[in-house]
Amino acid sequence: MTEEILFSHIGQVATITLNRPEKLNAMTKEMTALLEKFVAECNQNDAIRVVILTSAGEKAFCAGSDIKDLDNFPTPWDWRTHSGYCEAIRSIKKPTIVAINGWALGGGLEMALGCDIRISAQSAKFGAPEIKLGWIGGGGMTALLAEAIGSSNTALMIMTGEPIDATKALAWGLVSEVVTTDQLLPRANEIAAVIAANAPIAAESAKSNIRAAFSMSREDAIAYERDLQVICLATEDAHEGRIAFKEKRQPKFIKR
Repeated sequence: MTEEILFSHIGQVATITLNRPEKLNAMTKEMTALLEKFVAECNQNDAIRVVILTSAGEKAFCAGSDIKDLDNFPTPWDWRTHSGYCEAIRSIKKPTIVAINGWALGGGLEMALGCDIRISAQSAKFGAPEIKLGWIGGGGMTALLAEAIGSSNTALMIMTGEPIDATKALAWGLVSEVVTTDQLLPRANEIAAVIAANAPIAAESAKSNIRAAFSMSREDAIAYERDLQVICLATEDAHEGRIAFKEKRQPKFIKR
């Protein structure tokens, strides 16, 4: 059987591809387990500096959880305490880029929101339709969506369950760029290459710092930023960066 999640590692960039297009790349427990395996590889392998998340097929990036799969949880408590695919994406330590093609619904939107940089194809559509089925999102939907597009737009999406298109997603700040379908992965790889060329400790620190900006008080976040800066300045890569600047050459970063 074809793997429903694919993993590739070329140079310093890893790509995770949801590969169940005939089911709109809806996630199952088996797919989540495979995703967690690939996330662990990304976190543990220092040769990987950036992770791209994308999907097969043009119809959907991900339609969230396979509704039939929800019956595999015996009790609500089992669902409440399980570690899902959204948590797996948010646990990636390296910078992440999501390339969204087609529908990003429910948990699919939450996975996208868990990535650092979001770009989409012109055909992409985004929605939080859980309310139409009698519940709300539980993989970070409200908090992450509000960070991205503000409280009023978040309320509009979550309370109506109606989707928005890529143009509106760009205007609201849900995605950073909208490109043609054929340029989606090339653009994601282009951004990944730029990030991968930078000092990896600094890049991972930047990721931690951005998250802190939304979870700490302003003063605590600024103090945390200074702590991270000091850590970065103490690395061999920072020393290499200063020398390379003086010698007018490209630095060679080694994550030390």
